[in-house]
Parts: sequence; structure tokens; C-alpha cells
Amino acid sequence: MPNFYEIPLTPTQQRFSIRLGDTVYQLTLSYLAVSGGGWVLDIADEAGTPMASGLPLVTGSNLLEPYAHLGFSGRLWVQTKGDPDAAPTYANLGTETRLYWVTDE
Repeated sequence: MPNFYEIPLTPTQQRFSIRLGDTVYQLTLSYLAVSGGGWVLDIADEAGTPMASGLPLVTGSNLLEPYAHLGFSGRLWVQTKGDPDAAPTYANLGTETRLYWVTDE
């Protein structure tokens, strides 16, 4: 059975370190206002070395699937309250739209 851990976010651009599984990552979330806008995620290792950049926060899929070769021990999943498939907006990140770390442990 999957375990869900909510990554606490606020509707602002942000950078923070977080332990996901046995590894510490640096996450950076930015809002791009061009081309219709949207939130993107950059992931770096604990030392700040980029691992994955510009991942759009989209619902309904594992954000890390294209990066399986990097050995992540879980999945990142975005879901919006009331409409799980609704795209995150600038104002609802961390309130109505949430980011989850999902493991099978």
C-alpha cells in the first residue's frame, strides 16, 4: 500500500531542503508567467548539484518517471482538492493543490 507524505508548500516562489526517504534534496519552485503560466520544480542534491530542472507541476502522473535512472526512492505526485486533475494555479499551490512524496514502503 502506498504511503503519501505531503511536502508543505506555500503559493510563493520558494527554495528549501527536505529529506525524502533516506536522501536530502533541495527543491526550488518557481512560477513561470509566460505561455499561460505554471509552476515548475527544480531538484538538486544536498550539495546543490542539479538533478532535474524545469519539471512542470502537472496532475495525474509521477513527475519523476522520466528520471527513474537517477534512483529516486519514491514518486512525486500533484493533486488539486475538489478536482484531482485541475492544474495548479499561482494562488492555490500548497492550499488547494498539494505536492506528495509517494513510496511503496
